[in-house]
Amino acid sequence: MTDPSKEQTSFINWFRDSSPYIHAHRKKTFVIFFGGESVQSEFFANHLHDFALLNSLGIRLVLVHGIRPQIEQRLKKNNHPSLFVGPYRITDHTALQYVKESVGTVRVEIEALLSMGLANSPMSGAKIKVSSGNFITAKPIGVLNGTDFCSTGKIRRIDSAAINAQLHNNTVILISPIGYSPSGEVFNLSAEEVATEVAIALQADKLILMTENNCLNNTDQQLIPQLTVSEADALLKKSQNSTIKPSLTAAIKACQENVNRVHLINCHLEGALLLELFSRNGVGTLISANSYEKLRAANTHDIPGILELIRPLEVENKLIKRSREHLEIDIANYSILERDGLIIGCIALNTFPDTTLAEVACLVVHPNYQHAARGQQLLTHTLSQAKQKNIFQVIVFSTQTTHWFIEQGFQETSLTSIPEIGIKPQQIERNAKILHKKIP
Repeated sequence: MTDPSKEQTSFINWFRDSSPYIHAHRKKTFVIFFGGESVQSEFFANHLHDFALLNSLGIRLVLVHGIRPQIEQRLKKNNHPSLFVGPYRITDHTALQYVKESVGTVRVEIEALLSMGLANSPMSGAKIKVSSGNFITAKPIGVLNGTDFCSTGKIRRIDSAAINAQLHNNTVILISPIGYSPSGEVFNLSAEEVATEVAIALQADKLILMTENNCLNNTDQQLIPQLTVSEADALLKKSQNSTIKPSLTAAIKACQENVNRVHLINCHLEGALLLELFSRNGVGTLISANSYEKLRAANTHDIPGILELIRPLEVENKLIKRSREHLEIDIANYSILERDGLIIGCIALNTFPDTTLAEVACLVVHPNYQHAARGQQLLTHTLSQAKQKNIFQVIVFSTQTTHWFIEQGFQETSLTSIPEIGIKPQQIERNAKILHKKIP
């Protein structure tokens, strides 16, 4: 068999790494917001191609577009003032006409591009079905603190049943930031709020907000890869970046209303949507109600993932080989570290009958995640488990990580010093060192 080139190897590795995400995202509902600035961007055709690709992979897709710059251009051209109070536009009769014009133009452009399957692209001829409609019932904001917001509205109801019926038929839903009253009035809405309320109404698996800027740490201005809701709220209160605040506000509300994941990604980064959804570390900021890394007890459904994690180390003789049958028998001894559905770490605690001694075994962290003290996290968790089981000393067999365990408070020992463990032929064969630690 001929070895592939470096370029081919890179592609093979990328495709294999992305396959769990392709499988995990199929038949899931994603609501994607992109502002009117994105529509005018040179990358917009590429974004549409990526939307089409997601649809072809079986993702139920709802697109929500903004129109703010399109409205501003029409107001400026006609010398009409642009009036805001806080985050909301005062939509008088004239401004409402420009809202309708902007919605119509942008919606038709997007529908046309998606309907033609993106000619001269890999998705040419894909025959993507697109549906727009009066899915949103709205009402006026009214008069607040003496200010009449005229035809600026807020959402009253989302017709989630109608949207789901279309999604069931593999139709891409396109929603504009306007709503209708039962009496036939039209209201201008915040696009971020529309995306948020639609995601909540559908109980979407993801809300994806394509932003003008990255979500950055206030101190070092570095990209923040992940936040809990409480961390996002703290950042929102301190952030000086006015362009990211609406997205943070939307993300916090969505998570509080049981949307599992919210992603903030920079719309100016080529391929950002695919990199965020189909690579291990992504390129944006993930916000979730709780940390999306979870340390939990393993079960039989986790066995394939554990085997995939430990196989490379078994081949290198860094771990003793464990069969599927072995894992099925001992699965109650295992804990795993799970990141967004993928097993990135594992550890086992094997007890010795009628003793206060146990063995820490199979401590593995995926190479891509061997930072942020995940090994220590797994070990600390397991030592806590041991103490709860009235185990007050643990041992570990190691050929390559002796120094790491010594740094964690273990000391080298010998079989004769701890007769309770008996003979471990595989470990003797590997010439593994034995390390011992007392649990305080």
